[in-house]
Amino acid sequence: MVAKPAPRRATYDDVLAAPPHLVCEVIDGVLYTNPRPAARHAGAASVLGEELGPPFRRGRGGPGGWLILDEPELHLGPDPDVLVPDLGGWRRDRMTELPDVAFFTLAPDWVCEVLSPSTEAVDRAEKLPVYAREGVGHVWLVDPKTRTLEVFRREGSAYLLLKTWRDDAKVRAEPFDAVELLLSLLWNA
Repeated sequence: MVAKPAPRRATYDDVLAAPPHLVCEVIDGVLYTNPRPAARHAGAASVLGEELGPPFRRGRGGPGGWLILDEPELHLGPDPDVLVPDLGGWRRDRMTELPDVAFFTLAPDWVCEVLSPSTEAVDRAEKLPVYAREGVGHVWLVDPKTRTLEVFRREGSAYLLLKTWRDDAKVRAEPFDAVELLLSLLWNA
């Protein structure tokens, strides 16, 4: 009997070789490719960034002190996993300036994944453990289809679900609980 060769582990070269219309990620040596987000997905992520930016990035109507970016490419771990959350946020005291490369090796303090039918399983089962391993303090999962926001806080090596909000709720959620967010804005982008 002849043994099959072990499958080749995907690397960043596979991400670079992929067509530009795809979002590519490498998690535990597996290449995941998805088309650019659909309109509702992109709308929810954009509105959330617009809502968090003034009070937390700029300090208008809120405490400031954050750098919040759309779709940052993260290279995390020694054999780097390459992840692209919909939004990522770093406290300014941890990231005082942007790196000179196209990706980030410093794990964010917060990430938001906007769920879609094609990405939800990977976002939950593959990406959450990487975020926990790398010390990301908070993860938000936004689902435009079910109109829900799930907020998680890292506790040890895993995440604790703090709360799930839905529909048109008014939300104060860690780590951005200094300002109230209206969920209806995300669904009506």
